Amino acid sequence: MDLMTAVDVIQAPLGETLPRLSEAFSATIPHRAVAELSNCSFAPFKFRGESPGPSAGIADLAALRPLVPGRGAWQGRAVMAGVEIPVVVLASDVTEPGALLVFLRVEDTPVPDEVLAPAQALWDLVTAHMEGLRNEAVPATLAVSRAAAAARAVTISDLGDAYGTALTALLSVLRDRTVDDATARTRAADLAVTALVELRSRAELEQALTEERAGDAFDRLADSLRRVLRGRGVRLDLGTPGAEEGADRVLPTEVAATASAVVRSAVHAMMDDQRNVSRVHIGWKVVATVLKATVRDDGPGTLSCGSLDARRVAERLGPLGGRVEVDAVPGWGSTVTVEVPIGPPENPREDPLTVLGARELEVLGQLARGRRNRDIAQELHISESTVKFHVAKILEKLGVGSRGEAAALAHEWGAAAR
Repeated sequence: MDLMTAVDVIQAPLGETLPRLSEAFSATIPHRAVAELSNCSFAPFKFRGESPGPSAGIADLAALRPLVPGRGAWQGRAVMAGVEIPVVVLASDVTEPGALLVFLRVEDTPVPDEVLAPAQALWDLVTAHMEGLRNEAVPATLAVSRAAAAARAVTISDLGDAYGTALTALLSVLRDRTVDDATARTRAADLAVTALVELRSRAELEQALTEERAGDAFDRLADSLRRVLRGRGVRLDLGTPGAEEGADRVLPTEVAATASAVVRSAVHAMMDDQRNVSRVHIGWKVVATVLKATVRDDGPGTLSCGSLDARRVAERLGPLGGRVEVDAVPGWGSTVTVEVPIGPPENPREDPLTVLGARELEVLGQLARGRRNRDIAQELHISESTVKFHVAKILEKLGVGSRGEAAALAHEWGAAAR
């Protein structure tokens, strides 16, 4: 596995990461499908290829965790979509819980260690990259939050299939005239209990992958800020949330990650764009349906909105409907207030970029950087005429009349970040 393969996978649009991984390992680890289970807040479960049964799901991958060490590879036979097949599992401990990459194979021939070692290294690298995007709330990542709805729709569909299977089994028992009433009741009760346990475990797993307590998110933020301020002689005061501040409230991980990233950006702005800051106070609480964070310093009170704009704070908050305010009083210090809605807004703005395909989004991202057609063609390894075609389609689909207007939309909705 060469470094250019790793670069190709990491630079791919988010929706192409798993296909690129599948392609990278197609020769060394032959497989019919590949699946991923990670703590990506938008789509924790991903699948590409031919499922061995009706529907391989998140529970199938979760059942593999006990078979794999904290970090490393495991190969053998496992049940996927109700069918026992050979698999190769790669586990990365870069995140908690660990991220799994599972190859669904067609043969039992063991994969040699000299193949598994570079495969493991690449999976660790991809996992670290995705964790960085999640923790830093990269605007492009947040702009594809529609993937969260798609991921949850897959889970709902998966649960619906499970419900259907359980009900069908129950009806089969109840309709079986060869079985007496007592036996039928016993079998029906056993089926119902088994189904409920399985469905509950699936729901809990989905929740664990896409949500976290407000108090836990604050603790992680505090740890990261201590590392930032440790060598700068700045005291960190923490308004640690308690029960009244909603410490036990459950937040979507993208909300917690975005608020944390914006708080870190505000702290960096206070440190780098002002002088004589010796103390920073961080507050964090859930008010109704909003996560509210405050960052206050004892500096000269010269912090400006431009300092936050330079760190793309507005871009980070935009996709989630959040907002930020700066209150700087000369001689008294600066206060940054961040508010992020926990749920979707009541009247959400529709993302205009959803009408664009993957390649069109890539071209739009290049447009937003001010690049010419020739430069875009070289960057994306396509012809200049193909770039012109994509640009024309982008303007048509977005309903704009110029490259500048398209670029403005790209910046607003985060497509310029990739």
